[in-house]
Amino acid sequence: MEGQLEKLTISEPQPVVPATAEAAAAAEPEHAHPNPAAQGTIPESELYSVLPCPLSELHPLLPEILRKQATQNIGCVGHVAHGKTTVVKAISGVHTIKHSHEKIRNITIKLGYANAKIYKCDNPLCPRPGCYKSYGSGKEDNPMCLRPGCGGRMRLLRHISFVDCPGHDILMATMLNGAAVMDAALLLIAGNEPCPQPQTSEHLAAIEIMKLSHIIIIQNKIDLVKEAQALAQYQDILKFIKGTIAENSPIIPVSAQLGYNIDVVCDYIVSKVPIPRRNFTATPRLIVIRSFDVNKPGTDAMDLQGGVAGGSLLEGVLVVGQEIELRPGIIVRDEQDRIKVTPIFSRILSLHTEENDLDFAVPGGLIGVGTKIDPTLCRSDRLVGEVLGAVGHLPEVYIDLEISFFLLRRLLGVKTEGGDRQAKVAKLERGEVLMVNIGSQSTGGKVLAVKGDLCKMQLTAPVCTNVGEKIALSRKIDKHWRR
Repeated sequence: MEGQLEKLTISEPQPVVPATAEAAAAAEPEHAHPNPAAQGTIPESELYSVLPCPLSELHPLLPEILRKQATQNIGCVGHVAHGKTTVVKAISGVHTIKHSHEKIRNITIKLGYANAKIYKCDNPLCPRPGCYKSYGSGKEDNPMCLRPGCGGRMRLLRHISFVDCPGHDILMATMLNGAAVMDAALLLIAGNEPCPQPQTSEHLAAIEIMKLSHIIIIQNKIDLVKEAQALAQYQDILKFIKGTIAENSPIIPVSAQLGYNIDVVCDYIVSKVPIPRRNFTATPRLIVIRSFDVNKPGTDAMDLQGGVAGGSLLEGVLVVGQEIELRPGIIVRDEQDRIKVTPIFSRILSLHTEENDLDFAVPGGLIGVGTKIDPTLCRSDRLVGEVLGAVGHLPEVYIDLEISFFLLRRLLGVKTEGGDRQAKVAKLERGEVLMVNIGSQSTGGKVLAVKGDLCKMQLTAPVCTNVGEKIALSRKIDKHWRR
């Protein structure tokens, strides 16, 4: 059985049974579940008083927003050991490998995050690309230009969250979770290896299906090869991306270890990757892609802090003190083996972006939301796949889906008999078990029926999503899930 990443659209799914009899009897969907956090709710007029301007006038490039919060998510994707983490560190100064298993093996296993500010010198005589410079998110707004004799000051142009994705083939599900919040991507290709490598092809297919049209190709490790070899690989890259969404993307030779051409990357991010249009006036909706228990072992019960949910706001504005809801929430099975869901209600106690504390958070960038949720529910990424937002305004929760799908013609990144890496993709079959990625949720799905390009599927775990949402499917091939 062969599988490939597929583009799908959810339509006419069935909601999951509410968790309680009271919820099932409720007539209004906005009050379908009791909300213990709603007592003592802060009035909306007071809640949004911390904004620098009216909600309808907010913009991602407002200085009050840009200096504290990233407003753009850029993913670093590509084959394992091609330098994704090193490029992120060269731009942001942050090493995203933080977990013990990652440090031991020196590979990215979980999604890594780092924020960076990109500046441009205000002296018109300061030449490109040296007039561009990147710093960590804690840098002041107008540092001096470091070019000798310039005398100009740097002007803040972009504040970006980088999502460092694992490149190993068995961690593609993690990569797809990160792709759910990306606005653009840096595709890393090592200059000292043949192009393309298996996960180079898979990651490009993934970001193409996620409709990421803004891609910058980084030809990394250029310091390890001779000029003729680098030029030959450049031609290989052009052949590889021909006919794909990355066909007209710039290709930048860099050495992340030496910091060579990092200023060129900053130049292209500013000039080639536009700020996405954001809906600030919509009710807030955040996709959770990480969650943490920040309490250290042995902390006294009276000093315990609530759990932290990390992710990216898709729309709306979150404010400290706001009442929030997480769906699907707590999932259990009853005596008849039916799935029951209970939403989690809480209040925002704090908002963070790396080194900066926030009074409010806007769409774009990665933020941490400090809550009053039991920290055991947030430990070890247990909230990944949840959707966080205003109480009573989140999408419905589903377990049965009807999808319209599209199969890629060829299988990427897998060796088959005879050495053919481009085997044909088989059709979906009734009873087949797939891995389904919806937003940041990864769950199993059993195919119930297939007719043409339509498929009915039952998930092993409920998801909170909208009709029309893009999802991705994976099949198990040679003990690994393949798109």
